[in-house]
Amino acid sequence: MANENTPGPVAAVEATDAEAKAPAAKKQKPPQRQKTTVEPARAAPKASAAKSQVAKPRTYSEQEKTGKLKLIEKAITEGKSTLKDAIKSAGISEQTYYNWKRTATPVVQKNVKPVPAGDELADLVQLEKENQKLRKLLAEKLRSENSELRKRLGLD
Repeated sequence: MANENTPGPVAAVEATDAEAKAPAAKKQKPPQRQKTTVEPARAAPKASAAKSQVAKPRTYSEQEKTGKLKLIEKAITEGKSTLKDAIKSAGISEQTYYNWKRTATPVVQKNVKPVPAGDELADLVQLEKENQKLRKLLAEKLRSENSELRKRLGLD
């Protein structure tokens, strides 16, 4: 048997593996600058400049809205352009177009006359009678077919 105290070939391999796994020296990061109180003061003008660059939403009068909607519809019906192209040429977004279209055309409800309650009740009673009659016919037909099959199979 080999002596545990004497390093053999296996011990030499383990030693080289341990050396290979040793962590490399980490790179030193330069220290970060500390923020001063002057920076927030400089940030304020930038924020106000950014706000002034944001476009304000344009408000259109009802006449302008209907005019643009008519222009878009005309371009589509004449086949001059697609819906998206017509909307872009009018200078509005698709969402704006659909919002305007929804508000411009009120929801039309169909004028349906309510059926008197007496007629509904009479119809319901008639349907129930017809349903019972059909159930009886179906049950009779199934009984006759069932008995015929039993005779053929010799079960009766």
